[in-house]
Amino acid sequence: MPYEHRKASATLRVVDAAGRPVAGRRLRLDQKTHDFLFGAGAFDSIPYANGKQDEPFFRDRVEKWLRLFNYGTMPFYWGRYEPVEGAPEFESRMNAARFLVENGARVKGHPLCWHTVCADWLMAYDDKTILDKQLARIHRDVTAFAGVIDVWDVINEVVIMPVFDRYDNAVTRICKRYGQVNLVKEVFDAAKAANPKALLLINDFNLSDQYARLIGDCLDAGAPIGAIGLQTHQHQGYMGEGKLNEVLRRFEGFGLPLHFTENTLVSGHLMPPEIVDLNDYQIPEWPSTPEGEARQAREWEEMLRILFDHPRVEAVTGWDFADGGWLGAPSGIVAKDNREKPAYRVLDRLIHGEWETHAEIVTDADGRAEITGFKGAYTLTDGARSAGLMLDGGADAIDAVLA
Repeated sequence: MPYEHRKASATLRVVDAAGRPVAGRRLRLDQKTHDFLFGAGAFDSIPYANGKQDEPFFRDRVEKWLRLFNYGTMPFYWGRYEPVEGAPEFESRMNAARFLVENGARVKGHPLCWHTVCADWLMAYDDKTILDKQLARIHRDVTAFAGVIDVWDVINEVVIMPVFDRYDNAVTRICKRYGQVNLVKEVFDAAKAANPKALLLINDFNLSDQYARLIGDCLDAGAPIGAIGLQTHQHQGYMGEGKLNEVLRRFEGFGLPLHFTENTLVSGHLMPPEIVDLNDYQIPEWPSTPEGEARQAREWEEMLRILFDHPRVEAVTGWDFADGGWLGAPSGIVAKDNREKPAYRVLDRLIHGEWETHAEIVTDADGRAEITGFKGAYTLTDGARSAGLMLDGGADAIDAVLA
């Protein structure tokens, strides 16, 4: 059956606060969150958590985000996070990250090492000093956010990094000097030492065999890669089931979790196919259309069903929550004015409808009942008392105390 690997079963034993079986009772079991990570860019949480809570526009947008997702990507682009050396935007990011965690979302920092949006002040240093400062930055930030942000895109777009030639930058310099594999090993070792419990990703838009070979070489070198990040910015059209399955086959053999980290499907006209670098397509307005929104919803549903069905995929992140983000594209699932687009309603129907478990159970004379549902956190209640429990396949028997 589809999605069976996303479910778990257990024998539930329910007792009261005194330890007595809650026997022969009808109870309500409601899933509160998923084990699977359904996510989106959480950039709007930064202004919201830093002074915009009372503005209706931001409140509405963030509430729509929280209603749908349990996983958010937080920006840590070095050149914006620390535009002046020694003065990182720590407080704003921590406020936003804590806000998301307090509201039930897991947070990922993106990225720790990248040649784009790099800190310009690094260019004043020699290669060895640049590498030392890069590793120190990783140690500082991963340590500072441990327990709040425990997922990181450690290095971003390594395939193109040593040959990137649009402008000079410090990270391309050290990638050329020390080599891709050596750089990957260094930055992953630094992140792992800073937070041994963190989930650490390598991330790329190049989904070819070249990326697969690089991952294999890095793993052979001992880089502690915890998950493989796969970007699908589909501004020029939906890749389709065939291409998607080809990508899955290429990377599933590593035995690592697959995270589809940056996914965009536009609801307006498609970017012309002759554009090689998506960043080269800059236009004054890129409107969403009714026809495009219907297409976007169909494509999101097909893509998410395929990925949710694959046992190696553990996370899917829509990159732009709202239209007008990267490249000004209509790639959000809400419009610029926060209107819910059809894709938003499709995702809601899947995540909080078809793939969410809500059931009534009846305990036997010993307070036991068999339960099956999608993996995640649940609330059990008799109307007056409640208990929380995790159904994740980790135990055949679960105890719940109604209090």
